[in-house]
Amino acid sequence: MAAMEVIRPGMLTLIQDIGRYGAGAQGLSQGGAVDLHACCWANYLLANDPNSAMLEITLGQAEFLILQDCRIAMTGADMQPSLDGKLVPMWQSVLVKKGQRLVFGFARTGLRAYLAVQGGLESPLILDSASAVPRNHLGGFHQGMGLEKGDRLSAKPIPTGCLQHQGELAAGRQTSGRFVPDYSKPIELRVIESYQQASFSAEEKQRFYASRYTVSQETDRMGCRLSGEPIHATVDGIVSEGIALGAIQIPPNGQPIVLLNDRQTLGGYPKLGCVARVDLPRLAQARPGTAVTFKRAKLPEAVEQWQQFSRFFGLSL
Repeated sequence: MAAMEVIRPGMLTLIQDIGRYGAGAQGLSQGGAVDLHACCWANYLLANDPNSAMLEITLGQAEFLILQDCRIAMTGADMQPSLDGKLVPMWQSVLVKKGQRLVFGFARTGLRAYLAVQGGLESPLILDSASAVPRNHLGGFHQGMGLEKGDRLSAKPIPTGCLQHQGELAAGRQTSGRFVPDYSKPIELRVIESYQQASFSAEEKQRFYASRYTVSQETDRMGCRLSGEPIHATVDGIVSEGIALGAIQIPPNGQPIVLLNDRQTLGGYPKLGCVARVDLPRLAQARPGTAVTFKRAKLPEAVEQWQQFSRFFGLSL
């Protein structure tokens, strides 16, 4: 039975889980929720499997009709969600009733909100993932494209023996304030130098770490394009190679691009390294004009933080 119907899909609303791993050899993007922090918390608040599918709502202005009583959780950008005109809290589980209207406004801070339903959304799996990737025309409901008015979303049925237990786990769950990000703050990203880092002189690296960049308008799920002090490698190009999540690519104009979930699988521009995995969710919420700076990562610290995050949410990436 459908849990909700799309009345307005907003700017872009996609079905996402944690991504389509192991598909790069077929030329397919990883996909998945760009803000993994917010995505994982939404499922955790409902006691869902960490890879349960949910909605990623970009910028806001989306509206849904609730078709059955269910429990939901909303995390990420503050879009002032309301039920029948009354504001409802984010970052905690919320019980909604059949016939209510759930409305998201424009994002006050941040860029993307996540809407999860207890049990997870039903969506066809392609290579073990429900993630919609527009550039691949793959996943979701409309060959990777955004949801449309009239789409009906169903929640996966929870086994009878688990229903009461999962409901009890989710009831009253909310995220501690220290784990709710402030998306209005400037962003500092830690860099694990790798790839062609030896092709950047000490002076170019110093300029990169000392510079303040801003997120450009040409930013999407493929990558975050930055504007600021250009840096250049000693080589113009390289033999195309696989691109990791968070790779910092330097094209000929010297303006860094941090590659995200829907990135291409191969690339021939030199790369300074990768942004630490646990820092990427902050960049996923960066609106055009947001200030971004970089610093060298302490690798043991970054690894330990990623391991703590993965263990807490039960991820196996």
